Amino acid sequence: MRSRRGRTLSEADLALWRQVARSVTPLPGRAPIEPEPMPVAPPIMPEEPQPAPGVALGRPPAPKPAPPPLAPLENRLRTQLRRGQQGVEAVIDLHGMRQDEAHLALRAFLRREQGRGTRLALVVTGKGAAGTALFGDERGVLRRVVPHWLRLPDLRPLVVGFEEAQQRHGGSGALYVRLRRAREAGP
Repeated sequence: MRSRRGRTLSEADLALWRQVARSVTPLPGRAPIEPEPMPVAPPIMPEEPQPAPGVALGRPPAPKPAPPPLAPLENRLRTQLRRGQQGVEAVIDLHGMRQDEAHLALRAFLRREQGRGTRLALVVTGKGAAGTALFGDERGVLRRVVPHWLRLPDLRPLVVGFEEAQQRHGGSGALYVRLRRAREAGP
């Protein structure tokens, strides 16, 4: 039996309808309503999947692995940075760049530094100039969006984690970014 909305009722729905229909007395001059028997549908056979060009038969394509989770800096590294025992290996300053320029520069910088084997980089976003916000403008846009960019899937394979820099490296206007080791090419 089909409902008014066009969907097929389940056996449980039909049993409930029958029970309700039996408990109701019809209006004078009307015959009692009996639900229509549900037609038996032929079993649905799954279609043979057609392989896409260049895909081997017999095996579904492997799902793309989820990007690894971000991790904060270790306490030891944070302490070494605070004491000046550990320095940053590379720095990029995004001051004065528009968002699209800064995003491209950041991506290129992180890929280049990962290829060089850099483990810790400093990304300077700036804090945003006080008193320069005009109607419709925001202060410190790069400061707000760079952490979002570092969480995106295109940069996650490069970034282990990040956090706000120590005051001597720029404080809230800069981020320490730990980079993953570059995967060596196979034989």
